[in-house]
Amino acid sequence: MVAQAWLEVALTDLQSSRNNVRHHTEEIAVDHLLVRRGQAFNLTLYFRNRGFQPGLDNIIFVVETGPLPDLALGTRAVFSLARHHSPSPWIAWLETNGATSTEVSLCAPPTAAVGRYLLKIHIDSFQGSVTAYQLGEFILLFNPWCPEDAVYLDSEPQRQEYVVNDYGFIYQGSKNWIRPCPWNYGQFEEKIIDICLKLLDKSLHFQTDPATDCALRGSPVYVSRVVCAMINSNDDNGVLNGNWSENYTDGANPAEWTGSVAILKQWYATGCQPVRYGQCWVFAAVMCTVMRCLGIPTRVITNFDSGHDTDGNLIIDEYYDNTGRILGNKKKDTIWNFHVWNECWMARKDLPPGYGGWQVLDATPQEMSNGVYCCGPASVRAIKEGEVDLNYDTPFVFSMVNADCMSWLVQGGKEQKLHQDTSSVGNFISTKSIQSDERDDITENYKYEEGSLQERQVFLKALQKLKAGRFHSSRRGAELQPSRPTPLSRDSPRSLHTPSLRPSDVVQVSLKFKLLDPPNMGQDICFVLLALNMSSQFKDLKVNLSAQSLLHDGSPLSPFWQDTAFITLSPKEAKTYPCKISYSQYSQYLSTDKLIRISALGEEKSSPEKILVNKIITLSYPSITINVLGAAIMNQPLSIQVIFSNPLSEQVEDCVLTVEGSGLFKKQQKVLLGVLKPQHQASIILETVPFKSGQRQIQANMRSNKFKDIKGYRNVYVDFAL
Repeated sequence: MVAQAWLEVALTDLQSSRNNVRHHTEEIAVDHLLVRRGQAFNLTLYFRNRGFQPGLDNIIFVVETGPLPDLALGTRAVFSLARHHSPSPWIAWLETNGATSTEVSLCAPPTAAVGRYLLKIHIDSFQGSVTAYQLGEFILLFNPWCPEDAVYLDSEPQRQEYVVNDYGFIYQGSKNWIRPCPWNYGQFEEKIIDICLKLLDKSLHFQTDPATDCALRGSPVYVSRVVCAMINSNDDNGVLNGNWSENYTDGANPAEWTGSVAILKQWYATGCQPVRYGQCWVFAAVMCTVMRCLGIPTRVITNFDSGHDTDGNLIIDEYYDNTGRILGNKKKDTIWNFHVWNECWMARKDLPPGYGGWQVLDATPQEMSNGVYCCGPASVRAIKEGEVDLNYDTPFVFSMVNADCMSWLVQGGKEQKLHQDTSSVGNFISTKSIQSDERDDITENYKYEEGSLQERQVFLKALQKLKAGRFHSSRRGAELQPSRPTPLSRDSPRSLHTPSLRPSDVVQVSLKFKLLDPPNMGQDICFVLLALNMSSQFKDLKVNLSAQSLLHDGSPLSPFWQDTAFITLSPKEAKTYPCKISYSQYSQYLSTDKLIRISALGEEKSSPEKILVNKIITLSYPSITINVLGAAIMNQPLSIQVIFSNPLSEQVEDCVLTVEGSGLFKKQQKVLLGVLKPQHQASIILETVPFKSGQRQIQANMRSNKFKDIKGYRNVYVDFAL
């Protein structure tokens, strides 16, 4: 009888390229194995001296993740090619067996922790001899294509949009002027997956208890809270420092960013030091990049007229003086012109049935959640139904979309209640449409129609739950615990345009603003005040008018323009009062958001009643034009023309153009333009070589000493090389 030789492994082929295509990770890499849980992947073992003999040899696989892998915690698994020896939820089976090679399939359970894994094998041959081999590393991700995975999304177009698409739009401006801001998410760009895993390892939870943290990474609820906390830097060395001060001399103005890749790579390259600076849309965009990279379907949401209720009573208090100027307030309640957060798709087994699906996560540091600055995941359906006692942070999110607004007149040290508006908060809640550049309005997902009986019933239910104190569990945090601060957010106050702040049954005179021309940067702002007498009596009005810029937290600056109008109205008469604010009057007072609030406070000579009206004006810039010169073919040179202009009637200096685009540019391009003459148009030609095929987008931004965010974009389809 001839003695059998030990079975020795000579080489292992992890079939990275083939597996990555099947697991929708080929955009990340083709030379490193990246697979998704709940789905099989193949590898081939090549033996040195003989073939694998199932009756004589047993191959035992070992997978480990984290610094302290543990069988009991699920961060270590041992499973055999002979299934009856493998109680582990990981499984392996034989595909083909040749003379000197064997192909096997492995499959992680759909609940496995995501992260970087080490793969080993032990070969138990005849006579009890055991040899061990380290086969290599692989990365395991969430799997929205797997029905058993908690992040499963039953729509291929939605998976393509919310997991695979690497560019999009973030909506900014005001409810009366919604502007799409192009953004490069770049979740599959070089090193981004490594940066995302580093981000998990830098969290407070990993630093405190790495074994438990790694074991909990199978839960998208847990991972989303960890990521949410790590996007801001309030509790740790998170990715971004927030700044709402208008002083960005030691960093980047948040309005200048056009993508997440440069931010994440800077954080990584500097030893995980927070990047300066971000505001709400930057926090949300970077979180979208990280979550899509990890495999959790994610989209970016903009809420116009977004409430920030600091005391949990679902009332936003606003204060005015007798000139109609909005004042700051001690409570710091504000209504931001817009606020941006994320929705992530996941099952919620920690909640009653029916509350899975889209969940709100807000990485902008505003309020603390379980001791750290993060918010969510809060079920969108729970928000709509007023179930503010469900985890996590649902009361805070509910107030952002459905708080009431109370207006007060401050005069002589006293506060006089003017009006309670039940419909001004939460308008035109927006996200990018699926596989389209259009805007999708999803307001109905968050609340019933304003003014409807259902909407008021839900509001009262939420208020009763809050008063009863039954919402404390959403701030407690069970086993999941990361982030959220208390400041401000670039999100500027809402567009309050109520004809009168008095109850409608006593209103006899109404005031309203109307713009005569589009408000373009560099041009005078022309508008009229419309006054209407709805009574059968003569009315003599004195109207104080003012204009003031708004900061990102909703706080106003001092008025830079004021006027007083005396208007006499006959019964049922309407009159207009013309107004003009010149560029020279407003140019030096603008914030980065280019927001101006015009206000009018009127009073009748024969009545103590006040009539308040205000309107927010967003000044617009001309966009950058991008032309693609010729066909875009992968791995072949491509010329791109960028046309830009100075819209102002004065010279601008320190002009810098930045251009980027995933799959088109290896890194962000910066071009120093220097000085641009008044209203001068110019263009440059950029050369690049596309390295990925398919639908791509170019994003561009131009900044100067006078403006920071003139933007433009162009979609490009890149063909395979012939």
